[in-house]
This record gives sequence, C-alpha cells and structure tokens, in this order.
Amino acid sequence: MCPSIDDCYLLEKKTSDTCCSKCKDCIYRGVPYVSGSEWSDPDDPCRTYKCVGSVITETIMKCYTQCDADQLTKPKPGECCPTCQSCKINGQYVQEGQTVVASIDDRCLVCQCTGGQLKCAKKTCPVLQCPITRQKLHPNECCPRCTEQREFMPLPGKCFFNNKIFYDKITFNPDRCTNCTCINGTSICKRKTCPILECSPEYQEMDGCCPRCLTSEVRSECIYHGKTYQTNETWKLSPCRSCRCTSGSIQCSEMMCPPIKCRLNEELKTPNGECCAQCIETAGTCTVFGDPHFRTFDGKFYSFQGSCKYLLAADCRDHTFSIRLTNDARTTNRSSWTKTVTLKLKGVRVNLGQKLRVKVNGTRITLPYSEGIVTNLERINNSIMLKTELGLNVEWDGNNFLQIVVPSSYKRRLCGLCGNYNGLVRDDLTSRDGVNHSDQEVWRFANSWKVGGPKSCSRRLENIAAQPTCKQRKSNAFCRPLRESAIFGNCDSSLNPINFIDSCKMDVCECPTGMCHCDSFAAYAHECQRLGVDVPDWRTVTNCPFGVWKRNLTATISLLKHHPYYGDLSFLEQPPNIRQSHGFHRKQNHKRKQKHQQHRDNQLLQRDFINKHVPKNFLISKPPDGTPPPLH
Repeated sequence: MCPSIDDCYLLEKKTSDTCCSKCKDCIYRGVPYVSGSEWSDPDDPCRTYKCVGSVITETIMKCYTQCDADQLTKPKPGECCPTCQSCKINGQYVQEGQTVVASIDDRCLVCQCTGGQLKCAKKTCPVLQCPITRQKLHPNECCPRCTEQREFMPLPGKCFFNNKIFYDKITFNPDRCTNCTCINGTSICKRKTCPILECSPEYQEMDGCCPRCLTSEVRSECIYHGKTYQTNETWKLSPCRSCRCTSGSIQCSEMMCPPIKCRLNEELKTPNGECCAQCIETAGTCTVFGDPHFRTFDGKFYSFQGSCKYLLAADCRDHTFSIRLTNDARTTNRSSWTKTVTLKLKGVRVNLGQKLRVKVNGTRITLPYSEGIVTNLERINNSIMLKTELGLNVEWDGNNFLQIVVPSSYKRRLCGLCGNYNGLVRDDLTSRDGVNHSDQEVWRFANSWKVGGPKSCSRRLENIAAQPTCKQRKSNAFCRPLRESAIFGNCDSSLNPINFIDSCKMDVCECPTGMCHCDSFAAYAHECQRLGVDVPDWRTVTNCPFGVWKRNLTATISLLKHHPYYGDLSFLEQPPNIRQSHGFHRKQNHKRKQKHQQHRDNQLLQRDFINKHVPKNFLISKPPDGTPPPLH
C-alpha cells in the first residue's frame, strides 16, 4: 500500500524502480523523518513537531480541560496535558478511542477518549509548502490542504518553499506569524499556537496573529432557540452534537466518526439515535454470467463450463426453496451458457427460459404476474424480476445473466453452486459430501451438485480437465473497455474489475457469437450499480445491445472496427488472397498438418488424464436411479 500524500505539495521525483509517489522527507538534528511524522521534545513534551513535505512545524501545545479540578489527573511523564477521569463532554459520553471536536467554532480543539480518560488539546496547523493560492480548507476540518502536487529535482543543501529556493541557514517568513530557517535542506518553522477562547466568534477580534475575546459583561445564562439555559447547563442538539452554557456563551462539541470499511454483504447505515454509522448485514447476492462465471454469496469468483443441470442454490436446512440451473453448450467443445433457471418453493415451480419466456407450474404466463408466494413477477429494463414472500429475489435477462438475492436470515443455511453463505470465502467450494475443494478442483465441487437424468446434459462427454486456449491479442482487444474507468462511471475505485476482465478473456476464447465479451461488461456494470455507482450508458458506448449472442464474428468485427475503445481489430480479418504461389500453399498445408497432429495429441492427453483421475460418473450423466435425491 502506498503512503498517503495528503497535504503534500512537494513530491520526490519518481524513478523507474519505484511504484508509489512519495512526499519529500525531513531532517531534524541529523535524524530523518518521513513526511507525516509527529513527535515531541523528550525534555519538553508540550513542544511538538510535525513533518510535511520537507517542512517541520514546531509549536507549543495548548491544553484544554472541561471537567472540575477534583476530576483532573496530572499528566504522566513524557505527556503534556492533564486528563479528565471520565470520557464525558457537555453531558455526552465519548466512546473508547473516539475523537470529539470540543468546539465546533474551533475545530482545532480536539479531545480523545483513551483508557477511560478524556485528553484535550489544541492542534496547530502545519506549515504547508504550497502557496496560499493552492491551499483549501475543507468543511468541518481544522487545517487547509494543498490542492495539487508537483515533483522536484533534489537540491542538496537548499530548501524549496512556495516555489522559491532558500540557501542553508537563510531565514524567511511565510506569514507574519511564522518564522522559518533552512537547515540541511529542511525548512524548520516555528508557529505560535493561538489561545483557547471560551467566547463565540461574534465576540472575538484579531489581536496580532490570534483572536481574543472582546470585553463584555459576564452573564449567568444563555438563550438558544428561545430556550434559556443556566451556566454549566448542557443539552443535546443531535446524536453527534451537545452544547454547554459558559458565562453567557454557548459552546457545542461534535463527535467525529472513524472511517469504516464494510465487508461483503454489509452496508454502512446509521441506526436511529446513534451518531456514527455502522456496518449492517445486508442481503446475500449470487451472480452467474457468461461462460458460466460464478460469484457466490460470500464473494468467491470461479468458472465452470459444465453443460448439464445443477443445483444453484437451496435452503439445505429447512428446505424452503431450491433453484436449479440448466446449461447449454451452444455447439462449443468446452464452453456453456445458462439456458433455463427453475425456482421451486412451497409447491410452486417457476421456470425462466431464453428470450424472457416464463412458466409457472408448467403453464406459460404473461407478465406482470402475482399469485400466492410469488409476490411480483414482471419485466423491467429488458430483464425478468421475480420477488417472493420469502424475501428471495431473482433477476434474469433471458440470455446469460442471472442474479439471486436472499435475505440475511438465510445465512449458514444454503448450499449449491452459489456457496454456503456463511460470510467466509475460503469454504465456498464445498461439495455435496462436505469436502472443501481447491480452485484447481472446481469441476469436482460443481459436478457434485449435478441433478437430473441423462437428457439434462447437452454434451455426453465433458472435457472438464481441459483448459481453454485462445489468442491473447483477441481477448485483450475485446475486453479492453473494462479497463476504461469512465465507461463504467469510475467504478474501479469501488470495485476492482480484474475478475470481470479474466472472465471476459475466457469467454472470448471459445465464443460462438462474437459478442460474448458483453456478458462480463453487463455483470460488472450491474455490480457497480448495486454498490451505488452511477453507471453511464455503457451499452451505447461499447456497442453491446441486449440479446445479441447469435451475432457471428464477422458481423462483430464489422460493428466494432475502428472503435476507439476496442482499438484496431484488423488483425482478426481474413488477409487478402494475394499469395497464390506453390510454395505458399505447401507451407500452409504443412502448418495445417502440424495443427491436426497437435490436436490429436491433446485429445490423447486429455483422454489419458480423464481415464486416470476422473470418476466415470462425472463424465456421463447419471441414470435416474443414480441421481442425487432432491432437497424437497
């Protein structure tokens, strides 16, 4: 992970052997410090230092306490400020490790609860390298930040500051309140910390570098929104804000919420009455797309090209539902695509087929439809949306994209190709007999969930041990738009597209249609939208209309030729027949014979592997008496 370059204006020049951009370090008394480092003087703990981009800011810390004297604890050796014995401010409790801004009128006055004690101090903003015109103060922050970065060439013994060069031992003043000296290539700057004021901003005036309180009569009460509060009385404005009346002046504090990154199947929500958001468990999502690629409820990615009928997901504990998936080989040797999806629950069977055909209990229906446990079955945006009383929802595009959503109440109850939904990725390839398989044994896991009789397979012999082969240049060209961040609304900052790129390349390897790359595009865009990303009209940009899997390769090349996102596809076109010499044909015949011989050798190797390592019941569909019993 690269180090943060926030606030940094001066970056070290990047070399060919470095991966990350790096902010220029500081040197103080012969000791190097990484940009962002903070430390204090061992002999004077209230004297603090901070390095930001070859500039060290030296200042004296100002302490702040709001509790009574009998509640104060003296600072420990090496510490500057005393602490309050309870983590409470303005009548509001602060959680362990949480930070609170003691005054929303002075966001540099910060407190933190550590070990059940509250420690408060006023922060001094570091001196920034960038000119004042390149600084910006963001809302609810104490200090400004540099709005841009620039690289520099090393200047031994000299300091670079605000686009100016200063020689060693030269003193300069960035502003009238800051004194800097260039020492050994580092600007050492002393900046005064302004006093902590207990009057509101309307009663303050500037006194040199810092504000001061205007002289006014001392009052014993405060009025806020028409209500009167006595001195030291506190009240709550919101779950994050509380206020105190201090001699007629109102001071309000605000809790700061730490950044939280939620796991898969969790989303950030703020419970009623709480200040900070929490990760709340959401519904589980399983996606199937392309030459089937699977993303399980727990986020496991894998590919399986079986051409039979399989148990996709089911409630293996209470048997409330099951979903079966039938794959079609579509004339390919190793690939397959989803043909039909069958949902069974409480005596109802819903069949979703190609071209958005829908049957309920064997009878073709028209949409929209709603009856019994099926609360809604309709067509939305070229897809079938199925909703049930169980909270189980299914989306099917009538071609090769399928998504299943189950409520979190089904956690640790499911089985099938979509995994066990227990929050763990590492055991999602658990077969019907309870064995957890490796990524190299996906076919063992997937075939354990095979259901149906001999007619459920569109290929009699499955080359499950064979790896697809394809031209890398072709797959790279067709899948290139997935690397274009703007096409998918800069979704790559929320979701890494690498799994979808790999899936796309596999689909292009053995594609009977010429447009199979669009399947991965659709799955990626769909997942981005589920994460809240505003995805543009990617289909128009990439020329990927709905339901075009029958288009042939020649038509595809013609459609995408000279497209700015696919690049030059002329290498896929047949070369003109201008070389008719006898030697040319002899060479072509020789290459053709070599290719046929290599193909026969590959078949022998595959057959030998299958005979040695693959059980015969995996190669030929099981007869009815050998079919695993249904889950209902």
